[in-house]
Amino acid sequence: MAAPPTDNKRLAFLDWTRGFAACIMLQGHVFHSFAHKDLRSDSPYILSQFFGGLTPAVFLFLTGVTLGFLMDSQSRKQPAGWRRVISAVYRARYLLLIGLAFRLQQWITAWGQSEWENVFKVDILNCMAASILILAPLALFETRERIRYGVLAGLGLAGAAPLVSQFGFTWLHPFLRNYLVPNPNFFPIFPWGAFLAFGLSAGSVLRLVKDEDMNRVMQWAALFGIVLIFAARFAADLPFGLYPQSDFWLNSPALIFIKTGIILLVACWAFLLTNQLNPNGWSFVRQLGTTSLLVYWVHTELVYGRWLGAFKENLNVPQTILMALFVIAAMVLLSLARTGWRGFPGVMPLAKEWWASVRQPLAQPAAGD
Repeated sequence: MAAPPTDNKRLAFLDWTRGFAACIMLQGHVFHSFAHKDLRSDSPYILSQFFGGLTPAVFLFLTGVTLGFLMDSQSRKQPAGWRRVISAVYRARYLLLIGLAFRLQQWITAWGQSEWENVFKVDILNCMAASILILAPLALFETRERIRYGVLAGLGLAGAAPLVSQFGFTWLHPFLRNYLVPNPNFFPIFPWGAFLAFGLSAGSVLRLVKDEDMNRVMQWAALFGIVLIFAARFAADLPFGLYPQSDFWLNSPALIFIKTGIILLVACWAFLLTNQLNPNGWSFVRQLGTTSLLVYWVHTELVYGRWLGAFKENLNVPQTILMALFVIAAMVLLSLARTGWRGFPGVMPLAKEWWASVRQPLAQPAAGD
C-alpha cells in the first residue's frame, strides 16, 4: 500500500474545488434572495440557479473525500475495526450538531418569521451527517476495498432514489422521512448521499496514488468524467427506463452521474491550475475553499437574514450581479481574517495568541502564595 500523501500542494486542488463551489453557491443564493420576482423566468436567473445547484453535490463529494482520508488514517493507526467505525460515527455526530446549531441560529435571528420546525430541516450538513452514519461500516475494510464498496454504495443510493420516492414512507414522522424520501426542499440521503459515497471512493484512490502517478490519474479522471456525463445524458433521453416513475430533476440516477462527471472535470481543472498554471500564487477561490464552513454559515445569515432586507427581491440583473460580487468579496475578506494571508496571521489566530498571553500570567500563583 502506498504511503499517504505528504505534500500539501497535491491536495490544494481540493480547496480550489471547494472554493469554486462556494463561489457558485454565493451567486446562486444572492440571485435567489435579491433578484426581482419578475426576473425569475429570465435566462440570467435560471442559469444562476442551474449552476448553483451543483454546489451541494461538490460539498458532499469533497466531504466523502475527507472521510476517505480519515478512514485510511484510522486503518493505519487503529487495528480495532469497531473503533474505526466509532470514529466515523463521531464525525457524523459533529456535523449533525453543527447543522442543528446552524438552523437554531437561523431560527433565532429570524424570530417571528420562521417556524420552529425549521430547526430540524434536513439541510446539507444534516445530509452529510446521515450519509456518513450509513457509510461508517466501510471503515472496517482496507482502503483498497473501500474504493469498490464506496462506488457500490453510491450506485445503491442513486439507483434506489426513484423507488424510495414511489414507496413514499408516509407512515414515518416527517422529521425522519425527510432524511430518506427525495424532496426538492431538502437534502435526503436518497439520492444526495451518493455524492458522499463516490467521494469516499475517490478519497481512497487519492490515498493510494503515488506522487509520480497523480498526473495520469487525473487525466483518467477527466476522461471518465466526460464519458459519465455523455453516457448518463444518453440514458436519460432513452424512450424507456428501468423505473415506472422517475423525475429527472428530483430522483434520477442519471442526474447524479452527470453531476459526478462535472465534479470530476472541475477537480481535474483545479489540479491543473494549482499544480501547473499557478502552483505558488494566491487564489481567492482557493482561499474561500479553506474556510468553506465559515463562509457557508455567515453568508446565509447575510443573504437571507434581515441585514440587507431593503434589497430583498428588489434588484435588477446588473444590481444583483453587483450584490453577488460584494458578497463574494466580503466572504473573501472574512476568510482572510480567519486564516491570514501569505504568512500574516488572521484575526482568530491573533485573538487566540492574545488570550493565551493574558491567561498565562493569571494562571500563575502570585508571589508569596
